[in-house]
Amino acid sequence: MWRALRNLIRLCGSAWILARHGALAPLANIPQAPALALAARFVLLFRDRRYDRLRPGERLAAALSALGPSFIKFGQSLATRSDLIGEEQAHDLSQLQDRLKPFPVAVAKQTLEEELGRPIDEVFSSFDEKPVAAASIAQVHFAVTIEGEEVAVKILRPDIEKRFARDLDLFHWIAELLEQHWPWIRRLKPVEVIDLFADTVVMEMDLRMEAAAASELAENFADDPGFRVPGVDWTRTTARVMTVERVRGARIDDLEALQEMRLDPTEILRQAATAFFNQVFRDGFFHADMHPGNAFVDAEGRVVPVDFGIMGRLDQKTRYFLADMLTGFLTGDYRKVAEVHFRAGYVPAHKSIDAFTQACRSIGEPLLGRPLHEISVARLLAQLFRITEQFEMETQPQLLLLQKTMVVAEGVGRTLNPDVNMWELPRPMIQDWMLEHRGPQARVREAASHAMALAERLPQMVETADRVMGSLTEGGVKLHPETVARFAEESAKRRRSFWPVWLALAIAVAALLFG
Repeated sequence: MWRALRNLIRLCGSAWILARHGALAPLANIPQAPALALAARFVLLFRDRRYDRLRPGERLAAALSALGPSFIKFGQSLATRSDLIGEEQAHDLSQLQDRLKPFPVAVAKQTLEEELGRPIDEVFSSFDEKPVAAASIAQVHFAVTIEGEEVAVKILRPDIEKRFARDLDLFHWIAELLEQHWPWIRRLKPVEVIDLFADTVVMEMDLRMEAAAASELAENFADDPGFRVPGVDWTRTTARVMTVERVRGARIDDLEALQEMRLDPTEILRQAATAFFNQVFRDGFFHADMHPGNAFVDAEGRVVPVDFGIMGRLDQKTRYFLADMLTGFLTGDYRKVAEVHFRAGYVPAHKSIDAFTQACRSIGEPLLGRPLHEISVARLLAQLFRITEQFEMETQPQLLLLQKTMVVAEGVGRTLNPDVNMWELPRPMIQDWMLEHRGPQARVREAASHAMALAERLPQMVETADRVMGSLTEGGVKLHPETVARFAEESAKRRRSFWPVWLALAIAVAALLFG
């Protein structure tokens, strides 16, 4: 009750700021929620008309900036969801800058001394008082260690953990309300999306986790000549402070600087594309915030990433599905693409595989053999999301970060060389990887591995099945009285949708039989 009251008050305050910016206009035209649409039309009467000249996405970006760090971060996350907000608003939100007024340098130094347990002049021989970057969670200062090493020091904002925890609770509460009162929106999994966003933010606010991510990425690319990760100074890294090697070089989108360094932009693009596919397919661990401000090129022509607060992971099964789909698109085998979607469960089994194959062709054909400047990514994404709705495909939260990263990477690719499709550059590497991991020999190894795993579990499966069947023979399945009461309660709540109970029961039985 207190949670609902607290969040309702905060929601009203946030809604007022959104209304003043005219950012609630899209809600006024939702046929599935007439009450919400009516409320949105009413509060829009009180908007500041100075914002009327802006597009809806620009108004929303301005409102989120006014609401503070958590909302800025959420807006950036929402920029990946053109299925929720439309392609134009998604594009406008992608321009939302994670830049805030820096906090005082005295606070930064105090945090350093508290975290490192020593006076600052015993740790650094020099410390730049003006931060080089100030974002929603932390700010960065350049410094030189006592040993003479040039470093970048990232320091969390004071009390940022409490503020984000409060705002995340509000976001989660809103997502729960959306799923509860508007069933049509459940396909988009707003609660899972917020959970993913929360996991990302929590990881960002423990700088030891970011340092560990940088270390893991560096280990993965230790032998890569075209991609270098700056080293972590673990002696000067804590939960609220992270110290890494200072990166010198040009921003990856600074063509003039790259030319002065006598570097070939197309070669830089090839290295970046190869590194991206290695992260996704080889390692299943990728930098998920590779905008131009987080990617540099050093004097040797190596791509050097910074800021490892947002990283993505993909398990082996998902990577194999993605690889199969990518190969299908690159080779024009749209039937294979469709079959992979059905096999992965991304498309419901009752849908037509022939119709979905045709839909995949409509997406893939514009990509093949065409330079990047001739391809409208926004239009393709909009088409894809229309198809997902048509085929009742549920959102896959684990792929949202990858989708965002691909859009950003493509923007960088367009800057480096608009006449080259970056997705085709690493084709030979992908083909080699596919031959090794998805070819005939790999299939044999995979089948053998599954057979060995099944053989190891067989005695336990037989024992469990025998025990369950004996229980059924003796007196049937006996449920605890509290369980029966709970089933009855849920049945009263969900008379029109009783199938989840049966599904849960079926899963439980299956677990007993085969777990």
